[in-house]
Amino acid sequence: MVRINIPRDPIHTHEGAKAQHLNPEFQLRRSVMACMLWESEFYESGITIANRIAQLVSIVPQKTVSAIAIEAREKMKLRHVPLLLVREMARVGGQWVGETLARIIQRPDELSEFLAMYWKDGKRPLSAQVKKGLAKAFQKFNAYQLAKYDRPTAIKLRDVLFLCHAKPRDAEQAVVWKKLIDGTLEPPDTWEVALSAGKENKKDSWERLLRDQKLGGMALLRNLRNFKNEGVSEQLVTDGIKEMKTDRILPFRFITAARYAPQWEPEIEQAMLKCLGIQEKLPGHTVLLVDVSGSMRGSLSAKSELTRADAAYGLAMLLREVCEKVDVFSFSMELIQIPARRGFALRDSIHGSQEYSGTPLGEAVMCVYADRQYRCSELPFQSWSGSRPAPVSYAGQALRPDRLIVITDEQSADPVPVPAVGKGYMLNVASAKNGIGYGAWMHIDGWSEAVVEYIREFEGERRLQ
Repeated sequence: MVRINIPRDPIHTHEGAKAQHLNPEFQLRRSVMACMLWESEFYESGITIANRIAQLVSIVPQKTVSAIAIEAREKMKLRHVPLLLVREMARVGGQWVGETLARIIQRPDELSEFLAMYWKDGKRPLSAQVKKGLAKAFQKFNAYQLAKYDRPTAIKLRDVLFLCHAKPRDAEQAVVWKKLIDGTLEPPDTWEVALSAGKENKKDSWERLLRDQKLGGMALLRNLRNFKNEGVSEQLVTDGIKEMKTDRILPFRFITAARYAPQWEPEIEQAMLKCLGIQEKLPGHTVLLVDVSGSMRGSLSAKSELTRADAAYGLAMLLREVCEKVDVFSFSMELIQIPARRGFALRDSIHGSQEYSGTPLGEAVMCVYADRQYRCSELPFQSWSGSRPAPVSYAGQALRPDRLIVITDEQSADPVPVPAVGKGYMLNVASAKNGIGYGAWMHIDGWSEAVVEYIREFEGERRLQ
């Protein structure tokens, strides 16, 4: 039997480097794991990304799509793109829809959000699998959770309950659901209700909610500026930050909180580092390259001041803590070594290290490994897809790390070589269609602390081989 290799047309990143051809599963993963659904990125519109995801779901095996949706929700802590994945799975049909939907819905308002997505192109009957998933998900929630998210939206929770024909687990849940249908669920003691009721002034409301631990982690971080404006007790705020749960908060969210409430930065920093829990150090020497090219300044969403760079800073701060020995560099048109700082001081050093410009990632990688007598502009490089960008400059000593970790949106302007020594990891924090970090590189999409788990698991498997 003769195997015939059919040549494929080359593909490139938006900056011009030759990109890797991927199978549909890997294309779907890179489009999903760092996706703020419907939000435009530096190079692509939110609609383009969402349409690509929908098209890929139709050709990737449904079991695989299910696993990606669950990983996006549980590991990468994304809320909306997993709902889109299941909505597109429902168009195809199959046994994976119901179980996946029940698992990824973790807040009551996601029940209504899924139906809004399901009917985005016009109302239609719910499939049996969708009903099954919604019904099973509905059983997760108690009276407090249902009351908290029972909002006067176009699709109310009672509407979802009627449509999916859910059955209560027991008599107690049946009573709760009847109150939901009748509109008699007691208002929850949330910060929104407390402030809108107006029975006490805002300062007293905030302090009572903090004292009674009624604020979730995200609500606490988002309201730090309000605490400051209302003169809330410093001690109550400090205690609240120390005791809050961080398991569903993405690392870069802490950067925003510290930006608006710098007086609580030490406590915010410690809360962020709890995301890693008590973990063993990644042994050996790690070199960390953080992309500060112009495209990393793209906002994560239209209403957010957070950028892809903020996501990269958050990961860098976490990796700094978990690596036994680490050297951190920023790269754009230069490769700049960052002082041995931690936490928010590390963020500040990376952010101010150089001008945000182009993305000659390949030259940055070569500079890390290059013998000292070479200038980076003199390093041999082949297969440029276009005009050669200005060379990276770096006057440091050649390194021989155990691992090289690059945090980037992967839109390199030049070809990226394989790691000269040790293991190479490409952490992709964007959803652009094409990327370069495959082959000899271990490619990881996403921006939660789960990336550390993936590195640990990968290296553990390699040791066992």
